[in-house]
Amino acid sequence: MSIRIITDSTADVADSCKEKLIRIPLTVAFGEEEFIDEVTIDRQTFYERLEGSNVLPKTSQPSPDRFEKVFKELKESGDEGIVLTVASKLSGTYQSACIAAEEYPNIRVIDSKNAALGTGILAQYALSCTEAGYSLDQLTAHLKEKRSGICLLARLDTLKYLEMGGRISKTAAIAGGLLDIKPVITITEGEVIVIGKARGSKKANNLLVEMVNKKGVDFSMPILLGYTGTSDRLLTEYIDASQSIWEGNVTELDKTCVCSVIGTHAGPGAVAVAFFVTEGKE
Repeated sequence: MSIRIITDSTADVADSCKEKLIRIPLTVAFGEEEFIDEVTIDRQTFYERLEGSNVLPKTSQPSPDRFEKVFKELKESGDEGIVLTVASKLSGTYQSACIAAEEYPNIRVIDSKNAALGTGILAQYALSCTEAGYSLDQLTAHLKEKRSGICLLARLDTLKYLEMGGRISKTAAIAGGLLDIKPVITITEGEVIVIGKARGSKKANNLLVEMVNKKGVDFSMPILLGYTGTSDRLLTEYIDASQSIWEGNVTELDKTCVCSVIGTHAGPGAVAVAFFVTEGKE
């Protein structure tokens, strides 16, 4: 018997981890055209469509049936499973997984209270724990404890998509665009919060570096960097600006393209970093 880690398709993970996880896809729709996330549309194609669209795509949670199919297969194979979902305040995915798990005592469902890279590094850590001898309930409790130590920070390149999604007014978006404002966001207890603003990419990168340093990175735990859009150019610029954080502490930084759900509202050109904070810091 082994414990398998299950995520939904919004969880961003390093390439080396993808094959070790079981992933449940969400649905993405551009108007009447519907796609299965990461099955019938990849992230490059998603961002190409996003950049060319005048309306935001819609994302839909997986049905309980999608989860139950996986749970049944695990039960038949004699395995157990822990599901890590995107924050329940951002999606109904957690609820779908809970409904499906009601008849499966071999399954536990955890609200990551995070998204994208934040959920992803919790999943990466969970994978490393599966060989440590934890029981299903012990590992579930441990992951619920560790999720509170995750910090996800991102700087956006545009306010257009926040305005399209109704999160800020059109007036604020226009004013921000004229001033070249780059907001910095985080996720706290499952909610997206703007925690800083800078004028121009260089100052935004510096602000992101400052905030990462303030939080304090636990370099013994998974770290993941990400970008939205069809190019990782802005992420490369951020990595160059943040060398003081990584040099001497990590030999290689894992990077990935950010999931469609977060990318829909962040828009192209965002740069994100997720890490576990040093114990005793915020």
